[in-house]
Parts: sequence; C-alpha cells; structure tokens
Amino acid sequence: MSEYRAPTADMLFVLEHIADLSELASREGYEHADLETVEGVLDEAARFMEEQLAPLNRKGDEEGLVVENGQIFHPDGFGDAYQRFVEAGWNGIAMDEDHGGGGMPWCVGLAVQEMMTASNMAFSLCPLLTQGAIDAISHHASETLQEIYLPNMISGEWSGTMNLTEPHAGSDVGALTTKATPGEDGTWLISGTKIFITYGEHELAENIIHLVLARTPDAPPGTKGISLFIVPKFLVNDDGTLGARNDLRVVSSEHKIGIHASPTCVMSYGDEGGAVGWMVGEENTGMRAMFTMMNNARLSVGLQGLSLTDRSYQQARQYSIDRKQGKAIGSELEPGDSSPIADHADVRRMLMTMRANAEAMRCVMYANAACIDFANSSSDDSEREYWDALTALLTPISKGWGTDLGVEMTSLGVQTHGGMGYVEETGAAQHWRDVRIAPIYEGTNGIQAADLVFRKLPLGGGQVVEKLILEMGKLADELIKDDQLGPIGSALDEGTQRLRDAALWLGGRLATEPNDAAAGSSPFMRLAGVVVGGYYLARSAQIAQELLNTGNGDTDFLNDKIATALFYAEQVMPTVSGLVPAITQGAERLFAIPNDRL
Repeated sequence: MSEYRAPTADMLFVLEHIADLSELASREGYEHADLETVEGVLDEAARFMEEQLAPLNRKGDEEGLVVENGQIFHPDGFGDAYQRFVEAGWNGIAMDEDHGGGGMPWCVGLAVQEMMTASNMAFSLCPLLTQGAIDAISHHASETLQEIYLPNMISGEWSGTMNLTEPHAGSDVGALTTKATPGEDGTWLISGTKIFITYGEHELAENIIHLVLARTPDAPPGTKGISLFIVPKFLVNDDGTLGARNDLRVVSSEHKIGIHASPTCVMSYGDEGGAVGWMVGEENTGMRAMFTMMNNARLSVGLQGLSLTDRSYQQARQYSIDRKQGKAIGSELEPGDSSPIADHADVRRMLMTMRANAEAMRCVMYANAACIDFANSSSDDSEREYWDALTALLTPISKGWGTDLGVEMTSLGVQTHGGMGYVEETGAAQHWRDVRIAPIYEGTNGIQAADLVFRKLPLGGGQVVEKLILEMGKLADELIKDDQLGPIGSALDEGTQRLRDAALWLGGRLATEPNDAAAGSSPFMRLAGVVVGGYYLARSAQIAQELLNTGNGDTDFLNDKIATALFYAEQVMPTVSGLVPAITQGAERLFAIPNDRL
C-alpha cells in the first residue's frame, strides 16, 4: 500500500477561493483563521496524520479488534496514536474556545478531518462520533451538563457516541422501545438494547459519553415521544473525577466488510436496574437533538467518500506509473520495453475520473462547511437564514452523492490495479471495503435522496434551489464567452437547465403524486451532485485562469486545475442528460411486478 500524502495545495485553494476563507477571517470570532495561519495548521495536521495515523491503517485492517471480558482492544499503536492526537489538540480544532477548542471555522476543521479520514478511516470514526455528540450537547443540553462534559469531550480525553438504532427498528427511529424511568434525584434510569453503535466500547479514551434516545413513561407514540439522554460509561463525581461504572455493557462487536479497527457495538443498558442518565433538553424533544447530531455527522460521512477516493486515487496513480505493461499507442520504446499503464487511454480515463470527482467533492463539501460558518458568524437574521437554508440543501448532496461516488471511485482504484487490485496484498481493496458503509449509515442514501426532494427542494417556496441555479447559470454565461473555458460554460449551462427541469417536475409531483417524486429522488440526488460539483469546478477553473493571466501562483498547479475542470465538463457533466428521463418516469414501472414475483 502506497503512502498517503495530504493534498494541502488543493485544500488551501478550495478554502481560499471556494469557501471564501478570507471573508470568514474578517468576521468576529474567526479573525485568527487568516490564510497564512490556516496554511500552517494544515501543514502540521498533514505531518501528524501521515506519520501517526496512516501507518496504522493496514495494521488495523489486518488485525482488527479483540473483544474480551466486556472490553474492546485495538491493535498495538492505536492507543498511543490516540493519546498523541488528543495532546496535539486535533480533536477540538474547530470546537468552541470557551470549552477548550481551537475555534477554527468548520471548513478548516473539515480539511483536517479529510486528512484524518484518508489516513485511517477506522480511527477517524471515534472523533467523528464525539464531534456529533459535542454538537448535540452544545445546542440542547443545560449549561450545567455542558460544563461537566464538553471540556473533556472537546479535548478528546472522553469520547462520545450516538445511540439511535434498535434491532427491530432499523432506520425507523420512531419505533424504538428503550425506556427511561424517572429517578428520585432528577436523573433517569435507562434500559434497552441499541445496535450499530460506533465506538460504543473501546480503550482509547478514559470515559465514553453515550447519547441515548429513549421513551419516558407517558411519551406519545412515534417520533413525537422520543427524548435524549446523556449516559456516561463512568459516572462523573462532583469534582470532575470518574466514579462508579454505569449499568451498561457491550454485548458484542460486529464482524464487518471493512473498518475492521472501528468497533461497531451492540449495547445493553440497565441489565442491573437501569443505567443512570441525564435528559438533554426538554422531554419528547429528542428528535430535534438527534437531527443536530445527524446533520453534523452527515457532512462528515460525505467527507469519507472524498477521503477514501483521494487515498485510493493516490495509490492507483502511483501503481499505474510504476507498473509497466504493453505498448501505449504512439509510444516510442526500445525492443522489449513496456509502457507504464498510466500511458494507456483507459487507465488514464479511470485516473482522471477519480481525480476530477475528488476535486468536485472537495469543493462541494468545503463550501457546505463554509455555509455553516457563515451562518454561525452572521449577525443579520436574513443572512443567517440564507446560509442555514443553503447548508440544508447541500448536506444531503454531500452525504448521498459523495458516498455513492466514494464507492464507485474506490472500485475504480481496484480496477486500475487489474488483478492485483483484487489481491489483499496491495491494499487497494481496503479503501473500497472501508468506504462501503458510508452510503448506509447516518441515514441511508435513499433517505438522503428523499430528504433532498421532499424537504429541501421546497425550502423557501423553492427559492433556495432556484437562487443556486441562477448563480450557476450566470457563471455558465460568463464562461461560454471565454475561448479556453467555453466548453466548461456550455456543459454547466446544459447541466443547470436539466437540474431546473428535474426540480420543477419533482416539485409538481410532491403534493399530487408523492410516490413519483420518491421514485425519482435517487437519480435526482446524483444529478444535483454532478451539476453542483461541476459548478464549483467551473469556478475553480475561472479563478485559475485569472491567476495565470496575472502571473500569480504555481503555473503547473493552475493549468492542472483547468485541465481537470475541462475533463469533468466533457466526461462527467454529460451524464446528467441521461438522468432526467429516469427522474421523470414516475413510480409505475418500479411497482409493475408484485412482491411475490420479484
């Protein structure tokens, strides 16, 4: 397996020109996030992730976890790496400074998270789940609970989990049956079973803070009757030290296709009378807090598609340069010599497809994170509402389109290796196996597509998506007039028209034929991702051309940005026209064959 090298040059380009980092750094609270400082942060993060986490990636895959006497242990090296990760402050780089965080914008935190995930996805899931729990506690818990839990969670000394799913419920959270019985001292006693709990038990952190969804005795049925509780592995004494072990335990850890060094636990609460918990927010408002956790996690899960695509691309690129086979068309070789397989057109097509999609995903996801930052730093209500709405629109695209692409691109990484890609010795297959979970968890991609169509397209009476389409159309008009970038403009113009057509058709079916809208939602999510990704690559190409014209920046890097955007415009964007008929066919054919004959 080749070494990982963080693409810091592209990260900085996207942060500066797509996420608009300079504008963010001019806002109160983000003054320290100037480009020079952020460049230093990313360089240091890259060094840490490349040296400390990436070397453990293969080891974790091969050795996996040990489950012994109700405890879970990682392979040698993970514990030390986690402690160094905490000591270096990476866990809280974008967290609230009032509780010990670094206070960086979330788009910068996401760039650091990309490096961490690409270096070692199994390791990265512990900070990811902690991050979601921190977000929920920050937004919904009392000040007292925040003071008790946030400092140690932000530092990473304590980790966090989300306990949503139950064996009988799956994605239907409203069907959960875990119980919360009121205690005499304001606490609650939690009892029930949760499944698929990432890092539900492990030895890396000294305490694990579980956020558990449960029902109180008189709760109404369905999602309206769900409350959220903090349930720590070890109770916390008044002086902040750890006390007795709580009444919870890990029953087992799942055997999975990938992420072998990430524990996926079955958790049992209250076997001996009830695990002690504290309610977060008001009774029966757990769904609101849950969505805070999940929306935070959905962008980070989308990032996994980007991270593993880039890691897979780096390995495939190096292999294709080193591996020689056959004679490429037009090559001049000495007798007996062979060409690097990178010189063969089909291999080059695969590599460019991986590269272009990775750069498109990076733009979309960093822009998504920047929307969160602009919303958080806006003093004007209408401006904040705009950024919140754009965040809401982009999040299911980041998660759904990004993770679908992650599976496809890492599969191309295997294909680039030929037969050796299917052999575990090369490590190419690990990236595909690891990322295969990403389209499934934090809401399957079918749920993301439905969310995009049923909840996000109607935002503002459809004006949120329409404004984005207008912005994309304006850029297309500008680029069409450019001699070199004209093909990008033409492709973007075609894509925005198809996006508008599909969005209008779906919007017209939401009230009258909702199953038709549901049937078209997944191909629409793909279309939206391709077009929005193409829009941001078009902006990148325009900026790169302007920098070349003024003699600023690395000429090779900027020319490569333009070449990649042209490839995407000519090879990826045309696929959207083929998606429109699938979106607008309705549901009839999907249900033409009865269940008993499927």
